[in-house]
Amino acid sequence: MERRDRLPVVLAGLVVVAVAVSAIRPKSYGTWLLEVAPIAIALPLLAWTYRRFPLTRLAYWLVFGHALVLALGAHYTYAEVPFGDLWTDRNHYDRFAHFVQGFVPAVLAREVLLRRTPLRPGGWTFFLVSATCLSVSAVYEFVEWAGAVIGGEAATDFLGTQGDVWDTHWDMLLALVGSVVSQWVFARPHDRQLAELSVR
Repeated sequence: MERRDRLPVVLAGLVVVAVAVSAIRPKSYGTWLLEVAPIAIALPLLAWTYRRFPLTRLAYWLVFGHALVLALGAHYTYAEVPFGDLWTDRNHYDRFAHFVQGFVPAVLAREVLLRRTPLRPGGWTFFLVSATCLSVSAVYEFVEWAGAVIGGEAATDFLGTQGDVWDTHWDMLLALVGSVVSQWVFARPHDRQLAELSVR
């Protein structure tokens, strides 16, 4: 197995370890389960599609980073991550996580669009990737809303609003900003890795 082929396997193993560590005496096992659910869905999906649709190294590294963000938030809950409230009374780890919720999927959406549609790098791809990330964020807010309706007070940690009535709006805005920043930062290196992938 080549080094680049080992990367997804190694990163997946590290994610499993991180999730296992985060499961050691979390604040709430119910909240922990809800927060690591995206990882439990993504890992098997990435393993299943690996042979037919391997991703770029950049995409795998970003997914790995996102999984670590989720695992840490799952252990403490987003409102109580220790270093999230260093500068203000509000814990901003939740804000950071929602920025990442746009930052990472932007590369994944861009990769799928550029490899599976006639789209090329440029304005329409940039717009559609941004719109996709904003839509994913909105759907996640619907999931949180459903969790609040079903769980009542028990869903407070999952929501992580910390008393901010505009929390949902901030979450979606930050995901959109994350998607835009990600495309500005990674477009060129991502295009290079896509070109390498196409000649393998």
